[in-house]
Amino acid sequence: MYKKGAKPDRGYFITGTDTGSGKTWIALGLMAALQAQGRVVAGMKPVASGCELTGRGLRNKDACLLLAQASQRQDYALVNPYAFLPPIAPHIAAEKDGVTIEVTHINKAFQRLQSGVDCTVVEGVGGWRVPLNEKQTLADLVRTLDLPVILVVGLQLGCINHTLLSAEVILGDGIRLCGWVANQIDPGYENTEATVKTLSQKLPAPLLGQVPHLDKMDVSFIASCLRLQAIVSHQQDTWMG
Repeated sequence: MYKKGAKPDRGYFITGTDTGSGKTWIALGLMAALQAQGRVVAGMKPVASGCELTGRGLRNKDACLLLAQASQRQDYALVNPYAFLPPIAPHIAAEKDGVTIEVTHINKAFQRLQSGVDCTVVEGVGGWRVPLNEKQTLADLVRTLDLPVILVVGLQLGCINHTLLSAEVILGDGIRLCGWVANQIDPGYENTEATVKTLSQKLPAPLLGQVPHLDKMDVSFIASCLRLQAIVSHQQDTWMG
């Protein structure tokens, strides 16, 4: 499934064009696709707001789904090191709780997860420029984890601009963009094929799959929509837009 001589990536960071682009669905589908290749996979949601208070502490729905999809049983605290109750920007939620989101702490959890698996799929929060603290953003986290990025494009009005800007910034931050996924989040969006064609021509990374609108999550179906062999294994260092 990989180019001859290419070393499989040890993980992927899933970011989106915006909140609601479908990052969790694509992350779960990617995990399933990797598992179908025989790889041992973990999922991670380093920072999550909008959590629920349970008898076991704060729990995030998306993080729990990633935990359930993992090849091995994992500690929730490793999968979701920072959990916050209000559904607001994570750095604001952290400030309200008197907490500082530390990239080094997330990296320690990632390394522990990674030590027992072949690949870890890490889901981001919001879009690419979401702050984590006063000085750092998601880019600093991805750089520390040393992971290539997969960009989830929520197909809707305005997504072309959001996608191209996101890709340009990701590459400008020195991060490898190894692919993108077109996710039909708006069932009424009528320009899907034209939009995918435009983005395929403009983005300097391959289309890994196109997922139609789904009323109910179907991880196996999403996995079947993804083409892992299309992942580019070399550094994307030139903007082709």
